[in-house]
Amino acid sequence: MSNIFQRLARLVRHRWAERHLRKALPPATLKELELLIAKSELGHTGQVRICVEAGLPWSYIWRDATARQRALSQFAKLHVWDTEHNNGALIYLLLADHAIEIVADRALDRTMNAEQWQTLISDMQSAFQGGHFSVGLVSALERVNRQLQAHFPRKSAANTQRNLSDAPVVQRHLPGRNR
Repeated sequence: MSNIFQRLARLVRHRWAERHLRKALPPATLKELELLIAKSELGHTGQVRICVEAGLPWSYIWRDATARQRALSQFAKLHVWDTEHNNGALIYLLLADHAIEIVADRALDRTMNAEQWQTLISDMQSAFQGGHFSVGLVSALERVNRQLQAHFPRKSAANTQRNLSDAPVVQRHLPGRNR
């Protein structure tokens, strides 16, 4: 358990990260990711979401929550778990902590072992460290989509209803800053 000064320092770090969010993921990149998700979901029955937060909400910082805990919360809040074949995936980024989490529903999770998921995350981290957020996210999306297409192919073009938005969720926790 951290003390009050550690929590305040973490809060400042998380709010400071808000300033860098638009630079890391400009509107054109977000649109590119949205179109890629929409196109890929025509070939499989899964649902893929991206959620990016500059920093955690105060309540998460106060209770020393991890990026993984927040990713699991967002997985539920964004209804990624609510797929017919239990094959949703959430790619979650927490910029302030330089954290990447991938939460896969149980059917999709069984198609890859822990080492494969970790390799995907490590490759994203390498791209991000070089400032290539778009490249890292596109590569991760392509790999997740290949898994979904291999194990959960869409059998018919007639049933292409997607119940979740394809747009990446970008959250800021300063008043009036969400987009």
